[in-house]
Amino acid sequence: MESTAPAVFEIGFILLAAAIAGWVARRLGLPAVIGYLAVGLVVSPFTPGYVAERQQLLLFADVGVVLLLFEVGIELDPLELGRERGRLFWLAPLQTVLTGALAAAAGFLAGLPPAGAVLLGLSIALSSSVVVVNITRSRRRTTDAATDHVLLGWSILQDLVGVTIAIVALIALGLEARSGVVAIELALIYAVIVVVATGLIPRFLRQLREEHDLFLIVSVASGLALAGIGALLFGIPLALAAFVSGLAITESREATEARERLLPFRDVFAVLFFVAIGALIDPASLLKGWAWLALLLALLLVTKILPTYLFARFGGLSGRPLQVAIGLGQIGEFSFVLATIGLNRNVIPRELYAAVLAAVVVTIAASTLLVRLGHSRPANRLAR
Repeated sequence: MESTAPAVFEIGFILLAAAIAGWVARRLGLPAVIGYLAVGLVVSPFTPGYVAERQQLLLFADVGVVLLLFEVGIELDPLELGRERGRLFWLAPLQTVLTGALAAAAGFLAGLPPAGAVLLGLSIALSSSVVVVNITRSRRRTTDAATDHVLLGWSILQDLVGVTIAIVALIALGLEARSGVVAIELALIYAVIVVVATGLIPRFLRQLREEHDLFLIVSVASGLALAGIGALLFGIPLALAAFVSGLAITESREATEARERLLPFRDVFAVLFFVAIGALIDPASLLKGWAWLALLLALLLVTKILPTYLFARFGGLSGRPLQVAIGLGQIGEFSFVLATIGLNRNVIPRELYAAVLAAVVVTIAASTLLVRLGHSRPANRLAR
């Protein structure tokens, strides 16, 4: 027991420091995520002062992103898709594919191998579902109900399309150890398992609705078990499998109750993830790869924010187009997962990996702050 005491103390210390930093950030009018990222930078092995154990930071990142994406999968409400009468069903996928293709082409021209370019394109195309949910549900939000519906619906479709493309791309580009045909067969088998689980898990949860503790345990355990099956037996990246397993629960009548019971844990998952993101940023690699960061930010503006604004404005959607574009104008948890896959497969250089982590920090801060400006009178005139 004594050998685990330092690790337990470190976890408690980091969570407490993150809570304080998040509170300070909110008092300054900034999103709490900025405070979490700042704590990560402070305890990073790349900065002077207190240094958290690196393997523990990597564990924070892995556990945090798996639990976070599982919760995000449950959090996404399919009912949001029906509020725009089908317009989102072609606008959001079109934006995801267009952004991914343009950003991938730019990455290929910048010298990345095809696999790395595709991962870069998807990293730019996908927004942070956690940030989108926080924007629409924050007590300080300036978005109206119509804009909230568009943001949430767009985010759902973006994630569904992006994760599907990512899984297919990992198989097609040979980034998994198995051969292409075998990998596709295994992916199809996993899809069947998920579909079956979608019918069985909610029925089991229905029997436990009065057993609050068991309901929560079974919800999380079944989701993580599905994610583990996808990763260990079928070669699907664990974080992506966790998201898919969350979706397996979200369409049931018990999904609302599962969301409500998991909601208090979402912030803990987010803290673990974003602290780890801040701690993994290597300033030396970032300085070497400053051009990558500039390219990422330029691609985000030109291939994602601008098309999203145009689609939202001329696509007949309700809500404020500028706020929709800015609200989706960041990268986050999926970008980290895809960049990590690329780094581990040696198709993305460490300088680009550091730039992606830095872009997560910059774009989340900018998106959550600038979306408030979309409510101003000049912005409203621009939206019209």
